[in-house]
Order: sequence, then C-alpha cells, then structure tokens
Amino acid sequence: MISFIEGVVESATPLQVILNCQGIGYRIDVPVTTSEKIPGIGKSVRLQIHPVYREDSQALYGFATREERDFFHLVTSKVSGIGPKIALNLMSRLSFQMLQDAISRGDAALLAKCPGIGKKTAERVCIELKDKLGPGSGKAVTVTPSSGSPVSPEADGSNQAAAFSDAIQALMTLGYKMDAADQAVRKASQALGSEATTDALIKMALKTG
Repeated sequence: MISFIEGVVESATPLQVILNCQGIGYRIDVPVTTSEKIPGIGKSVRLQIHPVYREDSQALYGFATREERDFFHLVTSKVSGIGPKIALNLMSRLSFQMLQDAISRGDAALLAKCPGIGKKTAERVCIELKDKLGPGSGKAVTVTPSSGSPVSPEADGSNQAAAFSDAIQALMTLGYKMDAADQAVRKASQALGSEATTDALIKMALKTG
C-alpha cells in the first residue's frame, strides 16, 4: 500500500500533478487546495497518497497532509453517494478547516453549495463524519463581534457561514489562493463581527489582506 510519494514535479494543473520518482512518472489527482501548495516545475515535493484500485482502473489521489488524506478516505468510504471525484471537488471548494467546521456544526447548507453535493448528500456527510474526525477536528471558528464577546458560527446559524464561504469564493475569483482567502476572511470576520455581510467581509479582506 502506497502511503506517500516524493518526487520532482514534471507538470501540474489545478487538479493533477505528475511526479518523477527515480525515473517513474506518477500521475496523481489532487484537490485545488493541494495543488496551490505544490512548488514549481523541477521542484521536489512529497504528497500523502490514497490509492484506489478497481478491476478496470487504478488511480492515485494526493494531499498536502495526512489529515486531508484521511478525510478523503473517510468521506469516500463512509458516505453513500460520494466517490473520489466528488470528494476532490468538495475539498477543492472548501479548505480543510472549513470542512471540519461545517461538519462539526452540522452545516449541510454550506456543503451543499459545492457542485455535485446535493442537500441530502450534504446531510449524510455531516451525520456520518461528525464523530469520526478525530480529536481536535471540527473545532468551530471563533470570531469577535463589535461588543468584544466571542461568538461561534455554530451559535450564529448558517447565515454567517454562508457569508464566510461566499467571501472566500469571491476572493478566489480575484486571484487569491484558497489558504490566503480563508485567512483574509477570518481576519475580516474577527474585525467586523458575526453580523458582517459578504460584501463587508470582502471589502475588509481586500483592505487588510
């Protein structure tokens, strides 16, 4: 069983990378959140691997961290209706931290925003994985409203989560990478409080990021 592959980057796209490992080229499918962290052509990188073997095909799926790889394994093995392609799409649209947060608070509406994930499938993801993410996983994001008291998105409901996600997606269309967009919106949310709209989060993120 392959656990990881370390090699030189031969080529890379948002959803796939080819690594040259001692003269053998491994084609590895990756989520956007991983491809954004891959160095340039000719650079060495290590990816955590989840192999999928079938009668008529085999594929390698790569991730930046073991935690992301383990999440991919969980969501594809425990949730009916989610295969590797849909799982990669889900992990490409939301950062790993956002996925953990959403599942922890049962925010199926946020997961359902991802193409290929309907309402019922999103609900199954929350139900099946909420207690399987491991110690420390799914910790809710804490933001500070203008009153100065910390408020968790879980208490605020899905409106805040939706504004948070929409703001991140907007920054990504402007050229931000997933991690950078996520951090910028988190800082904006801390500054503006839990009632901040998507537009307000975007403006603050652009101003401070």
